[in-house]
Amino acid sequence: MPPHTSAKRNTVISIAKAIAIILMVIGHAESPDVLHRFLYEFHMPLFFAAAGYFFSLRYLDDEMTFIKKRLKGLYWPFVKWSVVFLILHNWMFDIGILNEVYGNESGGVTHPYTWPQTEQCFWNILTAMGGYDQFLNGAFWFFRGLLVASILYLIIYKLLYHLSHRYNQYHRVGKYLPFVVCAIPLLLAGWKTYEGLKIITLVQGGYRELMGAFFFGCGFIFRQWEHRYRVKWWTTLLFAFIVWWFSDNLWANMNWRSTFEQFLSLPLPAILGCLMVYNISTWIDKKEGIVRRFLVFCGDNTLPIFIFHILSFKIVSLLKIWYYGLDPRQIGCHMVIHEHAKEDCFWILYTLAGVGVPLLFTWGYRRVKAQWQKASSESQAC
Repeated sequence: MPPHTSAKRNTVISIAKAIAIILMVIGHAESPDVLHRFLYEFHMPLFFAAAGYFFSLRYLDDEMTFIKKRLKGLYWPFVKWSVVFLILHNWMFDIGILNEVYGNESGGVTHPYTWPQTEQCFWNILTAMGGYDQFLNGAFWFFRGLLVASILYLIIYKLLYHLSHRYNQYHRVGKYLPFVVCAIPLLLAGWKTYEGLKIITLVQGGYRELMGAFFFGCGFIFRQWEHRYRVKWWTTLLFAFIVWWFSDNLWANMNWRSTFEQFLSLPLPAILGCLMVYNISTWIDKKEGIVRRFLVFCGDNTLPIFIFHILSFKIVSLLKIWYYGLDPRQIGCHMVIHEHAKEDCFWILYTLAGVGVPLLFTWGYRRVKAQWQKASSESQAC
């Protein structure tokens, strides 16, 4: 059995995840173009790297435990909340949250579902992790992406690990295996984009899953070498400058429609952006205070933000409709109201609502639940 490091509580990674989820919300809030392009270079790769950071080699001989954890942490929340929003979809039209007039930036709109369409969405949710409500659950692709990427990484690692032992080469190649495993999905993603191929069994063609497996592996590699990594202020600035340069000249992100040129442009700024956030998170983690406590709480509760940030945007959309005197049906815009978006600062309010509202409900729910459990246990004691 290869050596491994047990996953301990790491608030630096929690803070990094918090920064990533906040940047995701900022991106969805139609932030200024310079900021939007900058953060899209690395904020989603950071989530995959953070997950890979906690991967353990003990799963090579206990793969079912890993798969069960992935299904419980990714597949089940996806199915549960996708079905909830599927049930609510037509009702959202009845109360005005969705409509057939206003939609996304490209002019696309959503429509009420017929019963056969509802049934098909339900089947897509269960069997393909697709079929979710695009206008209310636009970030749900991440659940499928991380589930497939992490299991794919495990499969590749397990195959190479056992092959190296079969031919008695592990003592020679063992330390290089994480790099080889990391390279395989990257090469497959390059082949896919160069030839315009699709993995037909995966919704959106599989690019995000392959790149996700690569970044997942990057997180695992970083964990092995973390003790040699030194956080420096000048490297943080250098990383930020390089990421900005790519965002201004060779912009790329984890868009499922990425071209081969965008594929080539993504890995370097994505990795450097992750290191930049890690550096910042390390500094924040060293200073006890409200900022650190909030970010740790946020990083430990990214799931509610993933699920509810778009719905939370509607609160600010109501305010924007009132402020500009817009058509009330613009509340149906996805993800935010596009009118005036590039000239005002409503993206800040959208961000505060998209992060704050889900966290506030999470905090309040847990307080009420804890008090109820306490009262229940005291009544039973009496």
